[in-house]
Order: sequence, then structure tokens, then C-alpha cells
Amino acid sequence: MRHDWVTESGNPASTEIDSLSTLEIVRLINSEDAKIAAAVALEESNIAAAVALITEKLRDGGRLIYIGAGTSGRLGVLDASECPPTFNSDPRQVVGLIAGGSGALTRAIEGAEDDLSAAPRDLTAIDFSASDCLVGIATSGRTPYVIGGVCWARELGAKTIGLACNQDSELAKHVDVMITPIVGPEVISGSTRMKAGTATKLVLNILTTGAMVQLGKTYGNRMVDLRASNSKLIIRARRLVAFLSNVSEEAAEAILSQCSGEVKTAIVMQRLGVDATTARQQLSDANGHLRKVIG
Repeated sequence: MRHDWVTESGNPASTEIDSLSTLEIVRLINSEDAKIAAAVALEESNIAAAVALITEKLRDGGRLIYIGAGTSGRLGVLDASECPPTFNSDPRQVVGLIAGGSGALTRAIEGAEDDLSAAPRDLTAIDFSASDCLVGIATSGRTPYVIGGVCWARELGAKTIGLACNQDSELAKHVDVMITPIVGPEVISGSTRMKAGTATKLVLNILTTGAMVQLGKTYGNRMVDLRASNSKLIIRARRLVAFLSNVSEEAAEAILSQCSGEVKTAIVMQRLGVDATTARQQLSDANGHLRKVIG
């Protein structure tokens, strides 16, 4: 094992953690966690480049695919699974793959991350192509499953992004954009579900949120690209249309009933005084950006 992997090194601040009081343990972990946002901030330019790349692929009909093992894989699957309820995106648009398959989400699958050929098989199974964008997540930057996946994807001509928490990693040699938040040694040595995991979650949040915003999924900070399909969403949709169209909730409900519960369509109908067909066409002409239609 290399000795310069900061994610595997010992943390001087926690060498006597087992002798601390409960409150002292909490304060120690919290003080270490406070360093994470600053580490992510140092990678803002690389994250922005990744968001631009992902947005381009999604806009052209491609997909965003995450691959990872262990905690990294679970976080990729989590981020992918949260896109449809948040942004009304097609569940096939953002996909997470984890070494060892779905069973690895809840238990460790020994040896799954060490198979260089497994990721190409998994990617082939979902019809991965050069139109898609692959994000390889590997805290160490050396996970064979991830390395095998990004190398195979590049051979296909696909764009690749790497996310690791160690500098000068093997992963960095095989991707178009590399994101490397250096969060330092973990409170519990090698337990990368902690600071490295949190940094990974922060970056993934930005990747999908940034791309979805640029695809017109929001108006300001409001999630307007939704279809009222259950009781919670019906209430949210009604309130959004009422707020953004300056009408009562009763009026908003009536408008939504004319356009199959589509929030953006309803807002354009009310604000511009057009029917649903015209509203949909205007949104399509603006690539789904509500602001471009109503200002």
C-alpha cells in the first residue's frame, strides 16, 4: 500500500479518541467535518467543467452514469435515485452502478471492487455508448472496478469524469475532468465513509443540481419541472403555480387540470394567456427554460 494516500493515513487529532468523553468525540468529529466544504471549494473550477460536460451530454439526449464500489458506489446510486423525484427527470437519464450489483447497496461484496472487467460488463448491460457521460467515483483513486470502467468508456469515445480524494491518483490518468477534494486523514483511519464520503456527496449534489438547473428544471430556486402525480406533488404544484402566476390556489388547480398537472405549462398558460398546446411549444422552443418564456 502506498504511504502517500492521505485517505489511509493516521490523523494526529484523533490518536486518543478512545479516551475522550462522548462530547469530546462529537466535537472532534465535527471539527474535522468543518474542513470538508473548504476542500470542495478548491475544486470549483473542475466541478464546473464537469457540470458543463454533463449538461451538454444530457441536452443531446445522452445519460449520466455513475460507477463506484462500496461507499462511493452507494453515493452514486443515491444521487441518481434522487433525480427523478427532485427534477422530474427520466429515471433512465441518471444511473448509478455499484460493484457487486444491487446487493452491494446493503452489504459488502468481497472482491467486487477488484475486478477490472466487471464495470465494462455492467456498462454494456445498460447499453452505455459514446453519447453518455461516465463519472468514476473512487475515494482512493485506484479502485480497479472504476479504472476498468473509465478506460473502457474512453475507448468507446465517451467523456469521463473522475472523483477521488487523493492527489495524483491512477484514476486521474484516464479521465477528461478530474475532481479531487483533499479532506485529509479520517478521524478513524481509513474510514472513508466519513469525510471523504461527505465530500463525495457534496460534489455529486453539485453535479446533478448544476446540470438540471442548466437544463431548465428550475425557475429561480423553485423546482418547477414537475408533474402533479401524487397528493404531495399536487399540493406543491398548486402552490407553485399560484405563487409564480399570482393567482389563487383554486385558480391554479383549475389551470393545472387543463394541462395534465404540468407546472411549467400551467404557469406559461396563465402568464401569457395561451392554451396548453401553445405553452408546451413555447417551452420546447426555449429548451424547457421557463425564464426564457416568461422573463
